Amino acid sequence: MDVLGIDACGKQGWAGIRLADGAYAGSLVDLRLDALIERAAGVVVIAVDMPLGLVEKGWRAADLGARAVLRVRRSSVFLVAPRSAWRERDYVAAGDRCHELTGRRLSRQAWALAPKLLEARACWLADARIHEVHPEVSFRALAGGVPLAYTKKTWRGQNERRCLLSAAGLTLPDELGEADRVPADDVLDAAVAAWSAHRIALGVAGRIPEVPEVPEMAEVDAEGGRAIEIRY
Repeated sequence: MDVLGIDACGKQGWAGIRLADGAYAGSLVDLRLDALIERAAGVVVIAVDMPLGLVEKGWRAADLGARAVLRVRRSSVFLVAPRSAWRERDYVAAGDRCHELTGRRLSRQAWALAPKLLEARACWLADARIHEVHPEVSFRALAGGVPLAYTKKTWRGQNERRCLLSAAGLTLPDELGEADRVPADDVLDAAVAAWSAHRIALGVAGRIPEVPEVPEMAEVDAEGGRAIEIRY
């Protein structure tokens, strides 16, 4: 059972870590997400570190829930603006629309995600194998429900994350191939996305928010008809 975890990596595009039955099975890097996915023939689940489902008004329950469980790492979760804000041409217009629909403007950091968010969303709308994940939520699960104390940019934080992955059976080799030129934190994020993809494939992955007792209460993307959730 092959799965793929993917993280955005700046000008290099997208980095993917492939697993076979939960073990490392190679890396892929491509400028375009759809091209990377096409190259990963045969994977049954794809987990992408990028907001995918969008609400029409207000903030996503998935982001608010992720911030609540991450505590000290809550700043790693951007509040994702409603769908119409991402259709605007520039940050000012998007901020105005976001304020109209949420009462607050979206951050510049969030707006910087726009090209990759829209690229990933288009793939998500076309491919039911794709699921949204957030690395810090997944690493929290790997650590037994405790948010990590050190950021992924620090030496200790990166070593802690690599050790957590290894303890779960996902040992990253010193030589990755295509991903050798990708920043270490992006590799780690792609790897833990792959770990989450494996859990989704096994049917044991968690989700934020949890499935409500009344299905009609679930937050659903109006365009795609899929639940808006973060899996881990």
